[in-house]
Amino acid sequence: MTGCAPGQQGPQERPPVTVTVASPIKKKIVEWDAYTGRLEPIEFVEVRARVSGYLQSIHFDEGQMVNEGDLLFVIDPRPFQAELDSAKAAMSQAQSQLQQARASMGEAKAQRLQADAQVQLADARVKRARTLMQRSATSAEELDQREAEYLQAKADTEAARAGIESAQAMIETANAAIESAQAGIETAKLNLSYCRISSPVTGRISREYVTEGNLISGGTGSPTLLTTITSVDPIYCTFDANEQQVLKYIRLAKSGQRESSRVAKNPVFVGLVDEEGFPHTGHMDFVDNRFDVDTASMRARCILSNDDQVLLPGMFARVRIPGSAAYEAVLIPDSAIGTDQASQYVYIVNNSVIERRGVEVGPIVDGLRVVREGLVGDESLVIEGLLQARTEMEVKTVEGTIEVIEDGLPDDYQTVPKEQWLAPEGSAESDTAVVYPPATGDFS
Repeated sequence: MTGCAPGQQGPQERPPVTVTVASPIKKKIVEWDAYTGRLEPIEFVEVRARVSGYLQSIHFDEGQMVNEGDLLFVIDPRPFQAELDSAKAAMSQAQSQLQQARASMGEAKAQRLQADAQVQLADARVKRARTLMQRSATSAEELDQREAEYLQAKADTEAARAGIESAQAMIETANAAIESAQAGIETAKLNLSYCRISSPVTGRISREYVTEGNLISGGTGSPTLLTTITSVDPIYCTFDANEQQVLKYIRLAKSGQRESSRVAKNPVFVGLVDEEGFPHTGHMDFVDNRFDVDTASMRARCILSNDDQVLLPGMFARVRIPGSAAYEAVLIPDSAIGTDQASQYVYIVNNSVIERRGVEVGPIVDGLRVVREGLVGDESLVIEGLLQARTEMEVKTVEGTIEVIEDGLPDDYQTVPKEQWLAPEGSAESDTAVVYPPATGDFS
């Protein structure tokens, strides 16, 4: 009877669930692809001796900057100076032999002229004796004597000709000796110059691997390593892209949305492990021509300005390169995205009723997730209370905000013009600054 008493009420209805909603962020973005790279010097030189000898002196401070042409080491030059003096003496001897051979040539030619004159005289006397003999005006003995004189003159002519050939051979021998002596002088001068070892590049030098007074080996066999030098500014950063990423860049280039880094110098932003954001700027410099069969990746390289010399060879770096052209994107927080076994979805509120919407998402930009398909940007998106919400549930809404966390990367970019390309020290494009004004515009 108490259950049927008047005034008894049934269970009270639960109040509507309260969720926080906000409109997605719509803004122009560039998808900056992330890689881990390693810094490498543009020039790395192992300083080795070209000649053997005792290390006489060292002319640098370990770990300091050196300029191209700075004197680093001196090898005892006295043995090589002696070789040069010997080569010069051999040159003087060869030149004297040449003068002697030329004098012999002159003497041989004079003898040839004299012999030719004797031949003509003897020939005339023989003819006269023969004529007289026909007239019985001379004796046979006289004719025989004249013929013998003629034969003697002919023999003297042949001897003079042989003397000329001998003198010519002596001249050629002397010329060869001069060329050999000249080569010896050049070699000796070169070896003497190798005694002073200068820096081939501008960069930071390592420690002394050999100290003064040690005997060092030179040449092409196993020359002694004296020290190393690495260039500092600019500097390379290399990284690897997998096949899927490379194919994406190829498709974008073919569609005209993003230029390939094989053709254009796309901008690159780099940050070190202890830095916030990406304060170092550069551009793409090289893309390899094939995939590495062991890692299934393709090597790429960018070049960076290093005026403050913070970037050191061997460091790891966080690399960002443009992975798309600039476009208008819809951004939402990851906390607003639900996942089931087959897809990802979000909840939106339409006339105070929950509606489930499937979405296709992309990378994170400015701390928010890119929505490629499923949202247009004007929906009331549930950003808090997602676990309490159900499809077709009536809810109360509270307005919230979606916070954009800037990552320091630009929302637009353009390829770097040729006059702003970075290049190794000494090349035509070196010592130029790189500026990245906004524009549309790849790495292949």
